[in-house]
Amino acid sequence: MSRRLISSGSSFEAEIGYSRAVVDDDWVFVSGTTGFDYRTMTIPEGLPEQTEQCLRNIESALSEAGATLADVVRVTYVLPKADEFRDCWPVLHRYFGETRPAAMMISAGLADPRMRIEIEVTARIGSGKRAEQGDGSKLNVTKKNRSPHAASTSP
Repeated sequence: MSRRLISSGSSFEAEIGYSRAVVDDDWVFVSGTTGFDYRTMTIPEGLPEQTEQCLRNIESALSEAGATLADVVRVTYVLPKADEFRDCWPVLHRYFGETRPAAMMISAGLADPRMRIEIEVTARIGSGKRAEQGDGSKLNVTKKNRSPHAASTSP
């Protein structure tokens, strides 16, 4: 069993005591990631732009781990204002529209008032490739019939 730590170079990692990502065998756990550009330590104002930067930061950590966004199996979104979640859907769809990982959105305060979203993912190295090979189609998506009485709070 192998375990490897990945750093973004952010000073927060050393100060707080965490890693941008942890690779454990073929699993990659990417910490909550905000829209800071770690090269310039700046953050855009708009939610869609922050979402885009979050996903670029995550993509970089996954790449260093030997994974891609197609390997993401679970994603958690944290936004201070739940009613703004819809504003980032077009960006999320561009990155995860084909992969469609299990997902959850939480509304909670973030460490810095400039932060409008934080995203955490779990990936399994190579799972995107396996899913694409499933039955010869791009992805093997199974739909279940839902009861008309089933409640849903997911978008």
